[in-house]
Amino acid sequence: MVNMLLENPEYKIEQTATGVWRHYGYENGRSFHEFKSNAIFMGLPLIHYTSGICPETGRRIVAQGIIAIGRIACGVVAIGQASIGVIAIGQLAIGLLFGLGQLATGIGAVAQAAFGVYFGLGQVATGYIAIGQLAFGKYVFAQFGFGDYVLSMTRKDPDAVEFFKTFPIIREFLSS
Repeated sequence: MVNMLLENPEYKIEQTATGVWRHYGYENGRSFHEFKSNAIFMGLPLIHYTSGICPETGRRIVAQGIIAIGRIACGVVAIGQASIGVIAIGQLAIGLLFGLGQLATGIGAVAQAAFGVYFGLGQVATGYIAIGQLAFGKYVFAQFGFGDYVLSMTRKDPDAVEFFKTFPIIREFLSS
């Protein structure tokens, strides 16, 4: 196999009305794709999408844009296996406002392991309001919960019951 790092790869470049696509096909059938929109806001493309290994660097390119989509993504809205943004979606989602994934952080977080500041929903959850199998917070609804006002298998704090009655799905659970 030829070392592509020593050559200038011949990309297939497509100019569209919305942006530029770069494509490269490796001999083994793998491919590299990148899209950057023409629209730029605060120095970032509106949309940046990456897929595959860049033949120039031999590495993945971090998608960076207002909307960033790639294996590793960083943007206002970031979607990828590892994502960092105001809103982050991915296996590892580090969100400023909201994170959604397997392990997520943010003011609000929904994940298997959700570390929220205000709201956390997951198997393991933290937050001012925490809902999960194992949860830590001020108001907690959990199988095993720890906090000031807990509604769990072993503890039914009256304030927690009143608080969680405002959640329609939990209210239905409490009435059954």
